[in-house]
Amino acid sequence: MRFFYIFIFLFANTLFAQVRLPKLVSDGMVLQRNSNVRIWGWASEGEDIEVSFQQRNYNTSTKNGKWEILLENPNIGGPYTMLISGKNSIQLDSIYVGDVWLCSGQSNMELPMSRVAPKYPEEIKSADNAEIRYFQVPKEYNLTKKLDDFSGGNWISVNQNTIEGFAAIPYFFAKNLYEEYQIPIGLIDASLGGSPVEAWMSEKALKNFPEAIAEVEKLKPEGVIDSLEQLDQNRIRNWYTTVTAEDAGLKSGWKTANFDDSDWEEFELPGLLKQPINGVVWFRKKFDLKSEFSGKPAELLMGRIVDADSVFVNGTFVGNTTYQYPPRRYQIPENILREGENTITVKLISERGRGGFVTDKPYEFNFPEKRIDLKGAWKYKVGKATEALQPQTFYRWKPTGLYNAMIHPLLKYSIKGAIWYQGESNTSEPEKYSELFPKMIESWRENWHQEASNFPFLFVQLANFMESRENPTDTNWARLREAQKAALNVPKTGMAVTIDVGEWNDIHPLDKKTVSDRLATAAKHLAYGDASVVPSGPIYTSSEIKNDSIILHFDAVGSGLKIKNNQELKGFAIAGNDKQFVWAKAKIEGDKVIVYSPQVKHPVAVRYAWADNPENANLYNKEDLPASPFRTDQWKQNR
Repeated sequence: MRFFYIFIFLFANTLFAQVRLPKLVSDGMVLQRNSNVRIWGWASEGEDIEVSFQQRNYNTSTKNGKWEILLENPNIGGPYTMLISGKNSIQLDSIYVGDVWLCSGQSNMELPMSRVAPKYPEEIKSADNAEIRYFQVPKEYNLTKKLDDFSGGNWISVNQNTIEGFAAIPYFFAKNLYEEYQIPIGLIDASLGGSPVEAWMSEKALKNFPEAIAEVEKLKPEGVIDSLEQLDQNRIRNWYTTVTAEDAGLKSGWKTANFDDSDWEEFELPGLLKQPINGVVWFRKKFDLKSEFSGKPAELLMGRIVDADSVFVNGTFVGNTTYQYPPRRYQIPENILREGENTITVKLISERGRGGFVTDKPYEFNFPEKRIDLKGAWKYKVGKATEALQPQTFYRWKPTGLYNAMIHPLLKYSIKGAIWYQGESNTSEPEKYSELFPKMIESWRENWHQEASNFPFLFVQLANFMESRENPTDTNWARLREAQKAALNVPKTGMAVTIDVGEWNDIHPLDKKTVSDRLATAAKHLAYGDASVVPSGPIYTSSEIKNDSIILHFDAVGSGLKIKNNQELKGFAIAGNDKQFVWAKAKIEGDKVIVYSPQVKHPVAVRYAWADNPENANLYNKEDLPASPFRTDQWKQNR
C-alpha cells in the first residue's frame, strides 16, 4: 500500500508539473516580425522553463503558476521549430514569422468562403498557400470574468481541404498582402454574427456608458444567465414542437409528388406573403422535364427564404436551412428527377412578420447545360397558423461578453494590426456608436500595450443595403456610416468604403474580395508605409457657399476625381434654411465638386450618398475608389 501512495504522489506531481500552452501557441502559428514576441504558458510553481527558437535559447521560471518569455525580433520566414522545455517538453512545428492580423466584427467578417463560393469558383479551386495561416477563435462569451485561454482552436494553412472554412474577407485580405509582400500572413478570426460593438469592449472601456454596465451587472450573479437561457430555449422549443405536431401538411402528406393541391391558393414566387402568417406554410410547384434530364443530378437554388425551410423534390427531402440569411443551395441526387411532370415542395416556417421568398434572388434548377426557372405561379396552403414567436435573447451579444472570451485571451499575442467589419447591429443608435467605436479602438490598443503607431486599425464602412428611395432621405444607416467615418479622427485608422458592393436585398453581400482589396489598399498605405498608395476614395473635408452653389473640398483625391459609369454626377442633394433636401446637379472642377440646384436659390447644406442604399452615387477618384458618404450640415435627424 505504501508503494501505491508513492506512485499516486509521483503521478500527481508529474501531472501538475506539465508545461501547458495556450491554444494560440501551437503548431502552425505565425509570429509577428519586427517585434518582441511573447511566448507564455503555465507550469508548476518555480519550474524552470527554456524556449529554443531560431538557434537561440530563452530561460525563465514560473511565478504563480505562469511563465512568459520574449523572443527578440525573430527572423522572418519559416517553417521553423520551437522547443519548450520544463519538467516535460513540447515541440511546435511548422512555425512562420511574418505579419499577424486580428480580424473581428460581426457576420460580414465572419462569413466563410463556402457562402461566397459560387462567386469565386476559381479561388476555391486554386487555394494553396502554406504561408497563409488562419486561427478561428471559438465563438464563446463570458459576462462574469476575463478568460486567459480559448476552449479550442488551431492554426491551419489554406489549401483545398480548408479554404471553404476560411472567413472570406480575412482570406482575400491576406492573399492580397501576400502577393504584394511575399511574407507569411497569420489571421486570427475573432468575429461573431449579430454582435454589437459593446460586446467587444471591456468593462473599463464602457465605464462612461452606464446603461451597458448596468446590463452586465444584472447578469453577473451565478446562475442568472443559465436560468434565463434555459427559459428562452424552452419557449422556442415549445413553439416549434407545437407547430410541428399540429402541422396539417405533415399529417396529410403534402410533400408527396402526387398530392392533389388543386384547391390551394395561388402564389407568385418570389415574394412575401401578403399578410403575416406565423407557423407553417407549404408551397408547391409542378414543372416538366425532358427525357434527357431524367435521373440526372442537379443543383437547386432557392434564393433566400424567410425564415426556415425544408425542401422536397418528388417527395424526397433534399435539404433545409434553419434561419433566413444563408442562400439556399441544395444538391439533387441522381434518380430523383424524372421525365415529364415533377413536383417541388417547400415547407416554410415563419416565426414572425411576413414569411416568404426574397425577391431578386435565383430560384432555379441548374444542370450543366440548362437552367429551369422556378419563378412564377406556385400554390400554397397553411399547415399551422399560430402566434408569432418572439425573438431569442442573445446573451452572447451583451456588453463585455465577447471581449472577455474572444479578445482578452489574445492580448499577449503580438499582432501587426486589426481589420474590423461591424456596425449593422448598432444602426438604431448611430450617435452612441460615434462614441463607442473610437473608445473600443483606443481601449484595444491600450490593452495590447501598443501605441497607435504600432497598431493600425482598418475598418469597413457599411455597404449599401435595402431599397433605394426616390427622394432624398435621412436614415440610421447613413448616420452610422458617418459615425464610422468620424473614427478616422483616431490616429492610425483607415476605412474601406463599400457603398457600391452591397446588395439591396441581402445584408450579407457576396462581393467580399472588393471589400478585402480596399482594406489591403488602406493597409499598404497605413501599416506598410507605402506613401504612393492612395488609401481610400475621396473624403469630404470642407465646403464653402458661393452664390447659388456649394463648393466641396476633399482629401484622398489621388490622381484626380472622376465620375463612375455615367456622364453626370449622381447622389448629391442640396437644401436651404428650410432643411428640405432635393436632388442636385454637380460637376467636378479640378479637385473640387460644385453642387447647385435651380430649386434652391440660397443653399446652406449638401449631402452625398446619404441613404440606406445610395446605388446611384458615382463620385470616385481615378484610383477607382468610391467617395465616402457625407453631409455638410449638423442637423439632427427628424424621427
